[in-house]
This record gives sequence, structure tokens and C-alpha cells, in this order.
Amino acid sequence: MVSMTAAWWTSVWVSIPPITSMGCRSARRRRGKTDAVDAESAARAALSGTARALPKSGDGQVEVLRMLRLAKNSAVKARTQALNQLKAVLINAPCALREALEPLSTAVLVRRCAELTDPCDGNPAADTAVFTLRLLAQRVLRLRQEVAELGRRMTAAVQASAPSLLERFGIGPDSAAALLITAGDNPERLSSEASFAALCGASPVEKSSGKTRRRRLNRGGDRQANAALHRIVVTRMRQDERTRSYLERRTAEGRGKREIMRCLKRYVAREVYALIRTDMIICHQRPDDPSTLSGR
Repeated sequence: MVSMTAAWWTSVWVSIPPITSMGCRSARRRRGKTDAVDAESAARAALSGTARALPKSGDGQVEVLRMLRLAKNSAVKARTQALNQLKAVLINAPCALREALEPLSTAVLVRRCAELTDPCDGNPAADTAVFTLRLLAQRVLRLRQEVAELGRRMTAAVQASAPSLLERFGIGPDSAAALLITAGDNPERLSSEASFAALCGASPVEKSSGKTRRRRLNRGGDRQANAALHRIVVTRMRQDERTRSYLERRTAEGRGKREIMRCLKRYVAREVYALIRTDMIICHQRPDDPSTLSGR
């Protein structure tokens, strides 16, 4: 996709299958599902103008963030796995070693295990337990360094693309990265803040019945972005005075916690979209651009 955009080809994003009506669904059932059918459906949707969504450009700081976040998530997962394995090995370690290490905190335990030396007492099980504990502890320490380095690079990439996000209460580098990855390097492809909210799974879904008018949380969208919005909302509900006042007021009106959180997610999505659009425009402006020099 990046090479096509660089070659000045106009690209559009087509959902497969591009279902727009009951007729499309029935035709798809009759014809079955193959790669050839999907390719033809995509071509027809693009040719007819039904598919108008622009793809992510994938050639800027957000693409850098995507790769860094992918590496960091895998490193965090591997670190947790190694730590769990270390504690599992410790359960069956020699009695004296287990009694000396079990009371320690996790950080001290890892450092102590990384410094273990081979006992050489002729007991293969004990020797192997010490070797395994040392190996796993050293792996945990290496992965901690990886996570820290990737975190620093992610923070720098966020500051280079949308520094205003980090200035807002409750938005850390990881949450900002997830939201930027969802928006892409070209957030102008999103027609409005409502489309960004829908992309994050924060748009309301009608669930009215009779005289009861209510909406529920959207279970679609990018779940990583939705999780980032959730973390921001939870942090603000605990520590932000303005959000706590809103929570108390809506609770007094008889609203449930889930409904209040849905509304807060929508407000945060609106706030984030405006910040991303503004910062991206500033970052993409060139100093020699006449429009920026004239202030237009």
C-alpha cells in the first residue's frame, strides 16, 4: 500500500465482503467465498465509488510507533512468562534455596537468582534447578532492559507526532501510541470525530425499547484503542476532579457506571481526535510552504 501511494496511485480501503444491502448478502451466499470472488467484489466496490475510505499511509511516525509497540508488547509478554516460570521452578527447588528466596520481593528475587552459582554437590536435580533459575532471571533482566528502551523510543515517537496528547491528564505514552496507531499517519482520512469514535468502538449504539430511551457501548472497533480509552477514563475517574464531579452528577441522575463510562469514552475520543488532527497538521507543515508562511 505504501509503495502504491508513493507511486501516486489512488488507493481506497475496501471491507471484504463490501456488504451494502440484502441483495449483496444473498448474492454472496449463492456465489460462495473464494479469493477470486473477494477480489472481484473489492474491484467493483472501488469502481462504483461505494468504497471511499482512505487507507493508512504507513510512512511516518505512527508506523514507527506501530513497530515499537509490537516489539514492546511481545517483550512484556515474554518477561511475564519468564517470571512465572522462574517462580514455578522455585517451588521444586532444593529446600534451603527455596526457603532463602521465597520471602524476597519479585525485584530482589530476580536479582538474587541472576547471581546464583552452581553448587556442584553432585545432585543433578539441584544443579539443574539453580542453572534454570539463573537463566530465567537473566532473561527477565534482559527483557526489562528491552521494555525500558522500547518505552523510551515510543515516548520520543509520540512527542514527535502528537506531543499534546501527553500533556493531557491520564494519557500516557502507551495509550497515546494505541490511539495514534488507530488514527494513522494521515488522520484526515477520518471524516469527523464521530468516525474516529466509531473506529475506537466508543460510538453509542441505540438500544431503546418502548418509552425507554437508552444507548449501549459499541462492542466493535479497534479493541486496542478502546482499551486505551478505558485506561484514560478509569484514571480520570479516580484522580481528575472534573471527571469525578461529572461522575457524581450523572450518578445522581440515575445513570449506571457502564453508561457513564460510555459517555466519558466518547468525550475522550472527541478530545483525542482534535489533538491528533491539530498536531499532525503542525508536524506535516513544511517551513517552505507558502501557506504556512502567510498564515493562511
